[in-house]
Amino acid sequence: MFLNKRINQILRVQRYILFLCKANIIKIILVHKAGFVNIIGYPNVGKSTLMNALVGQKLSIITSKAQTTRHRIMGIVNSDDFQIVYSDTPGIVKNPSYKMHEYMNSYIETALIDADIILLVVEMGQEFEQQEVIDKISQAKIPVIVVINKIDLSNQEAVVEQIENWKTALNAAEVIPVSALENFNVESVFNSILDKLPESPPYFSKEEFTDRSMRFFVSEMIREKILINYKKEIPYSVEVTVDEYKEDTKLIKISAHIYTARETQKAIILGHQGKAIKKVGTQARKDIEDFVGKKVFLELTVKTTKDWRDSENSLKRFGYGQ
Repeated sequence: MFLNKRINQILRVQRYILFLCKANIIKIILVHKAGFVNIIGYPNVGKSTLMNALVGQKLSIITSKAQTTRHRIMGIVNSDDFQIVYSDTPGIVKNPSYKMHEYMNSYIETALIDADIILLVVEMGQEFEQQEVIDKISQAKIPVIVVINKIDLSNQEAVVEQIENWKTALNAAEVIPVSALENFNVESVFNSILDKLPESPPYFSKEEFTDRSMRFFVSEMIREKILINYKKEIPYSVEVTVDEYKEDTKLIKISAHIYTARETQKAIILGHQGKAIKKVGTQARKDIEDFVGKKVFLELTVKTTKDWRDSENSLKRFGYGQ
């Protein structure tokens, strides 16, 4: 009689587990991982290319020019049992020339504090001069992955030597060589992150892929085209704001302002008979349409806000320090 009772208990437990599986409720008792993965490094080493590859979306500006990322941008990767929140920070500015550069460096300081995992991105042959950053990373007592990028531009002997150098500089770190542009060995970075990710419930809705608004990405797409089409100081002297974003069933109407630091820069942005700004608008509109999957009407206006890069009020209005 006791044996029959025990068998009946086991059968009831088995039927309950089967019910949980069919109802997908069993997922509740599985381990869930979540955390913030902050990407830091010098300008133009491929941080944005790496984050875009890891996220699977183009969230950060990618050009051959340095200091293209000015704000901290989060990209979120979700699965049933994990959520990775990547944060692409501006490149470390060695000798800040403007208050804007100081704000950009402050994002990096914050990234070292609130990370669950740090991705330090360097490129082949690069000397890392900021020893204080290395010291802070060592003292952070969180997992560190050193990603050596652009190995496709070097040889195996040099890559092995740089791996050993970084193992000496940060002996607790894992060092992974990649080519973010060619998507080579990026999966190893992802697997390492997943392994080091702490157990935690998700921080954001599983439907989200970034913490930034659509207006922000539109302004970044316009700024990217300015970086591509203009030379010397011009791309670094402008800021873009989206002042109107109206969406209906068939069309999105966008009004944006391009701010320059000087009147002479405004004339260059506009170009002869407005041809230069028209080219920027056409290129940006096509990218925006691809991003939103809808037709876009884009209106661009150029204004001058004198020396905005050194103005606390202007920088705050443009979203720096947030």
